[in-house]
Amino acid sequence: MIVIGSDHGGLALKEAIEAALVARGMDVKDFGTDNGDSVDYPDFAEKVAGAVSRGEADLGILACGTGIGMSIVANKFPGVRAALAADEFMARMAKEHNNANILVLGGRVLTAEQAVKMVSVWLDAHYEGGRHQRRLDKITRLEAAARAGKL
Repeated sequence: MIVIGSDHGGLALKEAIEAALVARGMDVKDFGTDNGDSVDYPDFAEKVAGAVSRGEADLGILACGTGIGMSIVANKFPGVRAALAADEFMARMAKEHNNANILVLGGRVLTAEQAVKMVSVWLDAHYEGGRHQRRLDKITRLEAAARAGKL
């Protein structure tokens, strides 16, 4: 399952992405927002990143105005590797090199068409492992040290 969420600044992207995911035959859970009223992005990042962190979802997609705020919040969760991408190359590298389990996009910097294409590229990419795994293992150790109060 893939979970998605946005604030008001990412709503149009989220809606376009959700339609594309459903058309692709994916099981999607939408955590909102559902309208253009101003809301706080941490509330939606928490729902998506929490579900990925707890293993309730395999992947997540977040969108806010720039993607910056959602990225900051999502990466607070253990096991989450949220990557902010601004183009298809970044989306592909997020998966191939960083095995990103959450893709973050900016609704005020991307068109819906660009975002849908980036999501497709990210979903179709495969983690390369190898030298990249060594780096992810270091991130995992840092997360553990932070939880233990050793940072």
